[in-house]
This record gives sequence, structure tokens and C-alpha cells, in this order.
Amino acid sequence: MDGWKGTHSFYLYRIHLCILKIIGLPVNYINKGGASRFQSMTCFPTTNGNRKRGGPFTRKKWFCVLILCMFSHDVVAKTVRRNVLFIMADDLRPTLGCYGDPIVKSPNIDQLASKSNVFLNAYAQQAVCGPSRTSLLTSRRPDTTRLYDFNSYWRVHAGNYTTLPQYFKSKGYTTMSVGKVFHPGIASNHSDDYPYSWSVPPYHPPSFKYENMKVCKGSDGKLHANLLCSVNVSETPLGTLPDMESTEEAIRLLKSTRDSGKNFFLAVGFHKPHIPFRIPQDFLTLYPLDKMSLPPDPDVPKGLPSVAYNPWTDIRKREDVQALNISFPYGPIPKDFQLQIQQHYYASVSYMDSQVGRLLNTLDYLGLAEDTVVVFTSDHGWSLGEHGEWAKYSNFDVATRIPLMFYVAGVTAVRPWPETFPYINVFGPTPHRFTRGGTVRNVNELLDIFPTVSVLAGLKPPLPCPDNSFDVELCTEGHDLAYTFNNDDNRKKSEAIAFSQYPRPADTPQENSDLPDLKDIRIMGYSLRSWDYRFTVWAGFDPASFQANLSDVHGGELYLLEEDPGQDHNLYNTSEHSLLLCKLGQGKQPWAQTLKQHLLYLTAGNKSKGMA
Repeated sequence: MDGWKGTHSFYLYRIHLCILKIIGLPVNYINKGGASRFQSMTCFPTTNGNRKRGGPFTRKKWFCVLILCMFSHDVVAKTVRRNVLFIMADDLRPTLGCYGDPIVKSPNIDQLASKSNVFLNAYAQQAVCGPSRTSLLTSRRPDTTRLYDFNSYWRVHAGNYTTLPQYFKSKGYTTMSVGKVFHPGIASNHSDDYPYSWSVPPYHPPSFKYENMKVCKGSDGKLHANLLCSVNVSETPLGTLPDMESTEEAIRLLKSTRDSGKNFFLAVGFHKPHIPFRIPQDFLTLYPLDKMSLPPDPDVPKGLPSVAYNPWTDIRKREDVQALNISFPYGPIPKDFQLQIQQHYYASVSYMDSQVGRLLNTLDYLGLAEDTVVVFTSDHGWSLGEHGEWAKYSNFDVATRIPLMFYVAGVTAVRPWPETFPYINVFGPTPHRFTRGGTVRNVNELLDIFPTVSVLAGLKPPLPCPDNSFDVELCTEGHDLAYTFNNDDNRKKSEAIAFSQYPRPADTPQENSDLPDLKDIRIMGYSLRSWDYRFTVWAGFDPASFQANLSDVHGGELYLLEEDPGQDHNLYNTSEHSLLLCKLGQGKQPWAQTLKQHLLYLTAGNKSKGMA
């Protein structure tokens, strides 16, 4: 898995090409797999004993192959420490060209994806910022961090868990944070977990303090705290916006660390497309309203249990939404305003993409792209009117599914081009139609990032956590995905499952349903996402003991994804499941294992009936 360090990759690539021409093999023997793939495919080519002297593999050519394989093995065998550039967007669903969205303009992220391993079915463990980010950065599930809201610090209330940047810091890396990486406030000890996780104090853009103030010019000419907030940047407080400031600081840090001689772990958290949509107004021109359309399922599904619905209270608090006088909890939002929300969300994605492009271009310009693992992801998704819902706060795919990609020079891409990440102006014509690099279609989780990036950077991954890991400082509840990077086997793995969960205060939507405090949680929605199914059980939950009672079922959801990819037709009440779930709920095994057994039972039963 170790790649080719520094500029060596370019020269080794040219040497490989020359030797391939000598021995008569096609140039495409070297592709995105780099040295490791060449080693596995060409060191021991099949020969035919009847071949005559002077055929494709003469002694001279065999000698060239032997030299090449020895050279490649020497490079691959060395442990190489790579830098890490960890980029995280906020509230970004896979609304990207590289994920097949036909409308969005995201050329810089698409370019990164074309040179990365892209995971098409990755899911967050809870669709809200604080719990998801803490889960990702500790590689522990919310039931292990015991953070379901924003009001506790895992080191105090759960366990002294080692974080991803802290692990790299312990290995001699300079670790740096820019923008929103940890969720600010109590959830990260009002310090972004400094000094545990970071070598230097984290940077927060000064202009962010204006984010939720009355800075949005309304149709009345006055300033409001709106949801829709496109601005003339020169007229904003400080004359800039948070993500612009974060990009500038990240570029400064890249320049300052280039010649330090130490490996770095730089985490950059962009605030968009999180609401309010305070973005440069020019980006709206990319998405004329007459090109926007409502989702195919804009209504609340008839079979959706009321406990599953999120009433999008954070959106309702914005002045422009309050002026619409929308009924609680189901609305709906007027159609013309729905289209404006979509327009602003897409424009926010393009604005964020332009910042990612500037950052990656600097990484390349400084000569660091060959030595740096680049990770791009988000903390969770965001509903755009599907199921009559907006924002996050649910267990549906639109709220839990996220983009995830890893770039590693020499492994996910070789470099025959002059620039790895040239900046692409989102307002101009895209010079290329980028396709995805390597793709993994099987289900994965944000928990998997910690062990995977550790391996890709040249470190040992944390060991798997035991069943009870509250006293274990360093372990992972995720899986190392590095094995997939030279593996073209994308066959369906029905046993691959992503786990998500979401708390509720009551069976029906309340003012605090989207984000209940721990003391108010009475129900926990535990959800499993496999290749074929989305299966959710809403069970009674005791916030004092952090325990769920799977025999106390308040509602359930079951969606067959091949027939119902939008998750609009709930089959839970038509399935034979109740007695089995009660029986499994009486056991002492963890909820995840219990529900997994139940899902396997449903899978077997439905397949026998021809339902899957």
C-alpha cells in the first residue's frame, strides 16, 4: 500500500514505460494502481513452454522484467510517511458532478475525484454536526462517545479517546486545524480539543461571527437574518466571508510547512453549504430558477411513522422563512421558495468547490501533491425537500449519505501530466469532463476514515475496539478501506452495513425534535443501510443509562432500495418481524448486532418471497 514518494513517481513511471516497450507489453499495464499493481501483474508473466527463442520474452527481456520488479519492490517495500490534507465540507450531500448530479458545477472536486478512490455509498453515524464530527474524529459510534447533542465533551462524559489528528501528532506530525473541523463549543471543550489534537491553536475565520447576524439585504432594503443570503462581498463586514478566510489561512500554513522537514496533518473545514446560504451573489447566476425543479417525492410518505419526521426547526427560525407563516410541523414550504432554497444550496456547493480548487492548486504548486494524502468528505447530508423534509436530522439516505474520496499519488493516480490540480474556474467552461477514478460501491462509514488514512499515510491503523471500549484510549469501530485501493472487485457484499442513529424526544414532532438535549431523549432511531435495504427501528431510550430497549418499539421503517431508491414506501408493517425483534431485543448483545441479525432475517424472508 505504500506508494512512491515525492517526484520519484514521475521518473519511475517513465522508466516503467520504457521497459514495457522493450519487452513488448502494452503501456496500459500501468494504470491507477501504480507500482503495487505493476508488481502484482507483471513480475511473473505466464509463459508457454513451446515459445521459440526470439519470442516476446527473450533472456534480455526477462532481465529487464527482473530489474523492474526488483526496483518496484524496493520502492513499494519502504515505509513512506505521507502528509495529510483532510478537507471537510459542512452539510454536503453527494450533490457533485462526480457522483452523477447533472446540474451542479463542481469541477475542482470532480477533478480530485478523477484521481482518487471514490466511495459511492458512505454514510454518517448521526446526521447532525457535533455528534457526527466527534464520531468521525474518534472513530467511535455515538453510543460510545455518548454525544447525541452539542452539550458534552467525550473525554469527560464517555472516555479519553484518542482522535485522528491526536494519533498523527503522537507520531511526530505537525497537526493543524482551519475552520470547522471539530464542532465548536462544549462538544470540543471550547478549544477544538486543543492541545490534545493540535500542535498549534486552531484557526477560526474572524468573519464567521457575523454568519447569523442581520447581514442579508432583503427586498425591503433592510438587513435581516435570512436563510437565503447572497451578498456583495465588498459590502459585508470585514469585506470577506469565512470560507475565503479559511482558504487563505490554509494556503499560508501549507507554505510555512513546506520546508519545515516535518510531516503535517492539515485539516480544513469549510462552512458551506451549511445554512445560512451567505455566499457571493455571483454564484446564483450558475443556477437560473427556471432550471431548478422539485424533488420527485416532495410529500411526506403516507407510511412514515411520525417519530421519524424532522420538522426542520432551524430553517423556520430564519426571518425570510418566518415571513412565510408555514404551519408546524409539516408545512409545506411554498414551491417557489423551495426552488430558491435549491438554487442557493447548489450555488453554495459551487462556491465551496472554488475554495477547494484554490487549496488543491496551492498544494500542487508547492510540490506537495506527490507526498500528501488528500481526503475529501462531509459530516452528513442535507434534505432538499425529499419526503417533505429539509435540513438533516433524520436517518434517510439524503441526510446520512456523504461524499468520500482519497487521493494518494502513485496509488490512486500516476502523474504523466504537468499539473495534478490546476485550478478550474467554475464560471468558465470546464476543459474536461472528469470521470471518477477508482470507485467502491459497497457500503462504508465515516468511522472508516481514521484507520484508512492512517494506513495510507504510512502509519499502523488502530486496533479494532472490543465490545466495551470506554476505557480503551486508542481503537477503531470502523474498518481499514485501504485494501480496496488496488481492488477492482466491486461485487455486491450483502454483509456490508452502515449504522446510523437519531434521537427523538417524543413519538410526534416537537419543537425540539430535530436536536433534543440528552435529558429529553426518549426514543432512539437505530438504522441499518445495506446494499439492498434501509431498515430503521425507533426504540425506547433511557438517557440516564444510555441504553435502548429494543422490545419497546415506537415505529419502524423498511425500504427495498432496488424498487424504492428514494425510500418512499415503508414496508415495515407488512413484514413478518415483530416477534423476532422482541425476542432479539431481550438479549444482551449490542443493538447493532441485534438489528443486523434482524436485517439478515428480513433479507432471507423477502428473498424467499421474491421481494428482493
